[in-house]
Amino acid sequence: MQLPPKVTDRAFERLSEIGASAEGKALRIAVEGGGCSGFQYEIKLDEPAEDDLVLEGHGERVVVDSVSLPFLSNAVIDFSEELIGARFVIENPNATSSCGCGTSFSM
Repeated sequence: MQLPPKVTDRAFERLSEIGASAEGKALRIAVEGGGCSGFQYEIKLDEPAEDDLVLEGHGERVVVDSVSLPFLSNAVIDFSEELIGARFVIENPNATSSCGCGTSFSM
């Protein structure tokens, strides 16, 4: 059984701060082939598509396309602020390894 990804309050709050919904946009989380570990995340502001899974909170939306969804089963989408920068991060229990930058992973 595949569980949908979860989005933290901190991630929704960051989307609210940048005004994503005010621009008609959602945070798109996608998985595509490539990167140094085999798969990589694509994270961008985008308009929701008809076949997307839409996760809503704090008046904001995070969308995942149907092809990427199995790769993100039970993952946690969060926002992290560190000395080296701030970014959306994905804690993915399906990944068996990942690269140092955190945007590439293998299964």
